[in-house]
Amino acid sequence: MRVFDRFSTLLIAALTVVGMIAPVQAQQHAHSSEKEATHSGAVRGSMLQAPGQAVFGAVQEAVRRLEADSTTDWSQVDVDRLRRHLIDMHHVALNVAVEAKTAIDRGVRLRIRPTKETARASLRRVLDAHPHMLKQETGWTMDVAEADSSYILRVTTDAPNETAKIRALGYMGLLAYGQHHQRHHWHLVNGGHPHKHGSE
Repeated sequence: MRVFDRFSTLLIAALTVVGMIAPVQAQQHAHSSEKEATHSGAVRGSMLQAPGQAVFGAVQEAVRRLEADSTTDWSQVDVDRLRRHLIDMHHVALNVAVEAKTAIDRGVRLRIRPTKETARASLRRVLDAHPHMLKQETGWTMDVAEADSSYILRVTTDAPNETAKIRALGYMGLLAYGQHHQRHHWHLVNGGHPHKHGSE
């Protein structure tokens, strides 16, 4: 009888230990599996979304769209052309100083100056195309004139309720306003002629 009691006691103790160990092992296994899944996912496909630089992002988006379109004529695609334009955008955004901003009738007058020589040609190219695009999308008129080493921009509207908006947008807001940039970039990379009237 004592042998049976001793055996029962040992059996109960063993089962208790197993019962304590099993959940720990299961938890460790689950944690290990989760780490493996996370590592595997990181290897198969990055969880990061941003490419790290705006030009890379714009080019990646354009290439993805080109690849998704079965009618893409790759002999007409020109990614370098898009890159050159994006560099121009970089210069006009960062290397141009706003020397004066004055409210005028129905709009605003801006005096701007390139702060780097490399930005001068970029600004000239952007201002050659942008007034037409802005007019087409918003109805606003942008007049551009050179003055010594600066440019004078006059932006006006025929809609009185939009005057305050134009003044608030200022130089950078007026250049970035609207969605025509995306269409412009698509024409550039896809072999179009975005500077021609009607191409937008």
